[in-house]
Amino acid sequence: MGKLSPDLSEKAIDILSKNTDSKLITHLNACVHCGLCGTSCLFYKKMQDPKFIPGKKVDLVASIYRRYCTFTGKVAPHLSHARELTDELVEEMVDSLYGACSMCGRCVKHCSIGVDIPFVVRTGRRMLAAMGYVPATLQSTVDAAINTGNNMGIAEDEFVDTIQWMEEDLQDEVGDEKACIPLNQEGRDMLYTVNPREPKFFPLSIAAAAKIFYAAGESWTLSSKMYDVTNYGYFSGNDAEATAIAQRMFDEVHKLGCKTLVLGECGHGSRALRWESPNYLKEKPDFEMITIVELIEQYIKSGRIKLDKTLNKKKYTIHDPCNLVRNGGLYNSLRFVVKEAVPELIEMDPYGSDNFCCGGGGGLLAMSEFNERRLKVGEIKAEQIRATGADVVISPCHNCVDQLTQINHTYKLGVEIKSVAEIVADALVIG
Repeated sequence: MGKLSPDLSEKAIDILSKNTDSKLITHLNACVHCGLCGTSCLFYKKMQDPKFIPGKKVDLVASIYRRYCTFTGKVAPHLSHARELTDELVEEMVDSLYGACSMCGRCVKHCSIGVDIPFVVRTGRRMLAAMGYVPATLQSTVDAAINTGNNMGIAEDEFVDTIQWMEEDLQDEVGDEKACIPLNQEGRDMLYTVNPREPKFFPLSIAAAAKIFYAAGESWTLSSKMYDVTNYGYFSGNDAEATAIAQRMFDEVHKLGCKTLVLGECGHGSRALRWESPNYLKEKPDFEMITIVELIEQYIKSGRIKLDKTLNKKKYTIHDPCNLVRNGGLYNSLRFVVKEAVPELIEMDPYGSDNFCCGGGGGLLAMSEFNERRLKVGEIKAEQIRATGADVVISPCHNCVDQLTQINHTYKLGVEIKSVAEIVADALVIG
């Protein structure tokens, strides 16, 4: 890390001092240091180091606020536990706010007064981003999205080749040479988005979604230029870059003339587009947004697709993505779809909105600097999975799928990891 200059310090302090939203001030001053949040956090539960207690992360940001934005902190900082913004404090912030928090929100659920800890953590990340201290691998992921249109830097011709390959598989599977995965088709009802991990590592999940759209007779398309549902600017704390990524997606919906943006299986991508992007862009979208899970639920309930759950013959469990279930309200939709598609569902303990994060959220999956820590806290999820005795773990988030795949290998669980679209496609009755 470079030497902290007065100019950089001022940029970080401006985020606190020029904030006109009372929400931040309220949450910075609300923590009563009871420590209940520690019992909810996978980092503290696994490491048992007080610095990983979520309330401590709040205090990191609050101590800077007290030092530069309150009278007591300015004249007698030692009386209010105010801290100078120094190189050492910045290093501590990077380690705690980026490397030891998945922003999963479980701590909020267990907080005695409801402090929005992920909101404060992201404010700290905004300060670090303003000073240029975003971890290098996370910033490179954002840079790839800005420079290429997707966070993995996949070339357009490579993406098109993958889609054409998946289209041929789809035609073979459904026995219809007219079945297609439409690209860049204007005037379709729906624009579908994917996590770039899908064309790169999990292309069968794209084929699964296409099979569902085929069975439903949907009017839909993919864009070969702007298909990335993710927005790692949300995790880096750089609002300008998060805004630029969101704007491109909005522009693509308008360019293709679609009525609905279908958010693919990515927890933070759904949150960043559906809930956060209107705040970045300061405009209400003039099109609908819906997750693929909710859309499948509608297809089933309306009879547009038919499922035979006996086609899935194993024991299944669900990993609840934090941004879709705890923070997104998809508990009922997710379980309705899964129960329609599988014969036996075994819930984790705990599950639903109280389920533990897999450990890959908050941008951690993109930060190789913290790989060892990420996999260590993932043991909590491994123990949850092992206790169910399930053969297959279902998760509607490809960041989670990637982390669960690594946990599966590291802790030798011997399970399959599948997306919701894959499970539903396996149970589809065509014709």
